Amino acid sequence: MKLRNSHIIKNLVTVLAVTLFFSCENDFSDVQKVGILQNQPIGEAENIDLKYTEFIEDSVRLKANLISPKMLDYSNRDFAFSEFPKGIVLKVYDDQGKMTTITSRYAIFYTDTDIIDLRGNVTITTHQNEKLVTEQLYYNEKLEWVFTNEPWVFNRIEGPLHGVGFDSDKDFKNFQMLEMGGDFELDN
Repeated sequence: MKLRNSHIIKNLVTVLAVTLFFSCENDFSDVQKVGILQNQPIGEAENIDLKYTEFIEDSVRLKANLISPKMLDYSNRDFAFSEFPKGIVLKVYDDQGKMTTITSRYAIFYTDTDIIDLRGNVTITTHQNEKLVTEQLYYNEKLEWVFTNEPWVFNRIEGPLHGVGFDSDKDFKNFQMLEMGGDFELDN
């Protein structure tokens, strides 16, 4: 009787194991997500100092330098992004090596759309010491386009401008204000 019960238990365990083995169907991306909550970052970095370079003939030229105390990587989400909860300092260099500095207290970079959302005392200081200040600013990397719907102040060499909302290319050559204010001259 003991032998028969032992045989039945072995058969049940074997059937159960085979059933479990053949019923398992895993997608590799699902396996990667095991243990990672959707609302948690997949990675964290502290005191980052990223340098973006480009090769020109036989030399390397620095294009940008991103500095931040903390970065959170949410590339595990369907709409992937990187968050900079303690702000950024971004130094951008033109073809002549002239630097423009962009700072904000918070930033988020959306990977799929190449849009950067800068928030909290956003300041852009050009190599000519012109300064744009606003509370929120968006930058589209693909189009190299800057825009906001927030109030802003732009201290230029020609004189200050202020208003609410604007669209512009990255060099502020094609600058369109939504609501004007301040002292400015129109070229006719």
